[in-house]
Amino acid sequence: MAERSDTEEVKLLGMWPSPFSRRIEIALTLKGVPYEFSEQDITNKSSLLLQLNPVYKMIPVLVHNGKPISESLVILEYIDDTWRNNPILPQDPCERATARFWAKLIDQQICVAAMKVVGKVGDERDAAVEATRDLLMFLEKELAGKDFFGGESLGFVDIVATLVAFWLMRTEDLLGVKVVPVELFPEIHRWVKNLLGNDVIKKCIPPEDEHLAYIRARMDKLNIKSA
Repeated sequence: MAERSDTEEVKLLGMWPSPFSRRIEIALTLKGVPYEFSEQDITNKSSLLLQLNPVYKMIPVLVHNGKPISESLVILEYIDDTWRNNPILPQDPCERATARFWAKLIDQQICVAAMKVVGKVGDERDAAVEATRDLLMFLEKELAGKDFFGGESLGFVDIVATLVAFWLMRTEDLLGVKVVPVELFPEIHRWVKNLLGNDVIKKCIPPEDEHLAYIRARMDKLNIKSA
């Protein structure tokens, strides 16, 4: 358990179905840091959220002793620097840089491509699926022979890539499109099984039935059709 003084405040502004918010919950839980969770509605943003993140006006926001930190990748690194037990990032500078590289690939390219799969239909969706698979193949190769991206234990890239495991892959059945089929991505599927065997992950990922119901309702509201 991470040390915490009586006056220390750790608060997370997030949303229960958000993969970016869940990343922070995973990191704090892994570190053993007690925190208060404040559920936010991004369709009706609270004055507190607007005050703490006036630039992006989005979750997650971590508040540590009154100081707000925004953007999930930035928050993960802050948590790792602040609570040194159970390191998330590798200690070796080259390995740390490599972990940051993969994290940015996931957020800046894979996430963007996957959102197009959700938002498109017909030939446009097929093209988005192909583009997403091309990017995911880099992760497939990186996982070869390893239990987790960092080796034997849960780390920075694994936490970031839960977006693939528990959002993209859960959305497949609702869309009627297998973006990450096991025959193309056996290493990613093996990695997901390893995640599901991790106590921290099991505690922090959203319940599947409730999560799928939320995603389905969002798709219906946005008039997103299956394949």
